[in-house]
Amino acid sequence: MKKIISLALALIMVLALSVAFADGSVYWLNFKPELDETLQSLAAKYTETAGVDVKVVTAASGTYSQTLTSEMGKKAAPTLFVIGNVDGVKEWGEFAMDLTGTPIAEELSTDAYNLYDDEGKLVSIGYCFECYGIIVNPDLVEKAGHSMDELKNFEGLKAVAEDIHARAAELGFDAFASADMDDSSSWRYTGHLANLEYSYEKKAGGWTDIPATLTGDYIDNFKNLYTLIINNSITDPKDLATGGHDATNEFTTGKVTFFLTGSWDYSAIVSDVPNVTMIPYYCGVEGEEKAGLNCGTENCWAINDMASDADKQATMDFMVWLVTDPEASAVMVEQLGIMPYKHAVPSTNGFLSDAAKYTDNGCYVMDWVSQPNVDEYRAALVSALNQFCADQSDANWDLVKTAFIDGWAVQYAAANE
Repeated sequence: MKKIISLALALIMVLALSVAFADGSVYWLNFKPELDETLQSLAAKYTETAGVDVKVVTAASGTYSQTLTSEMGKKAAPTLFVIGNVDGVKEWGEFAMDLTGTPIAEELSTDAYNLYDDEGKLVSIGYCFECYGIIVNPDLVEKAGHSMDELKNFEGLKAVAEDIHARAAELGFDAFASADMDDSSSWRYTGHLANLEYSYEKKAGGWTDIPATLTGDYIDNFKNLYTLIINNSITDPKDLATGGHDATNEFTTGKVTFFLTGSWDYSAIVSDVPNVTMIPYYCGVEGEEKAGLNCGTENCWAINDMASDADKQATMDFMVWLVTDPEASAVMVEQLGIMPYKHAVPSTNGFLSDAAKYTDNGCYVMDWVSQPNVDEYRAALVSALNQFCADQSDANWDLVKTAFIDGWAVQYAAANE
């Protein structure tokens, strides 16, 4: 199918050379349905001010891949589309213009969300991202006689959390929120917290693709933080399997100091905890004082290299306008939370602002890594962690390691058979 599309687009491009283009035009195949109304408005405004035709088509939720395949086979194919992960690079990278050194790439404030092909071509660049980590109520930290300056590594986090937990009855609040392992909460630990192991393996090994196996070199770091959480929590570890605890409420009502969540929860929390902030997953890795938050996205822009030069230029100009124009970027940031571009307006989401501060200070981003056969993989990890929470023996921790490391290989093989 890709070869047919490629040949068709090449023919269209050749035919297009005989047509006199004025300023070119833009066709954005949008990945985010919730952004459609905003983009239609911005497209109209740009057309009015710049005189360039901008068309936005939004794929229905869950249908982007099919829609992209269909649209790229047409004469008037998208000039701007999304390649959001390594699988997308394999599928669509040959259609993407190399963005290295282009005006839009020069506007980036970080290269953490760039996607490259095997030959080093800059295939796509992130236009927004989410983040997650450990959120903290600084007022409770100070009330317990500590300072946020102590929370710069695992050693400091451990000392503060264990002291608060030991004095919970006296203080009137505990360290960590409930780490429930039911479906409403387990993803925070089997997905997000587990990611610290993958992220550090990727960083150490220079992954360019999802590996078939894990080394498990950072599984003890996962254990460091996981056991700190469950053993210094408002809820006994033995009571986590069935869930039923409202961790968000525990945090917003001042019953706990720490909670694992992400940027999507900011608006639900900030009105109750105005000074709330987010710190990284400190877990005892050497040099983690330079760690940033877990940040990632599948919202990455690519320009269709099969489009005419005029259309590619028009698309580039439109993208730069979106991230530099004060009014346009303000509208985008309001909807997306943040844009990783030097001249976009600052984020109004405090957790995303925290993420930007870490990267601005030279801290590394903890990359998101996709798990193979995610539902099956996490289900096995939930089962093993529940056994460990009920009885924190070495034998039960071995079950966790088996689900974590061996389970990865099993599910990778199943997903790639």
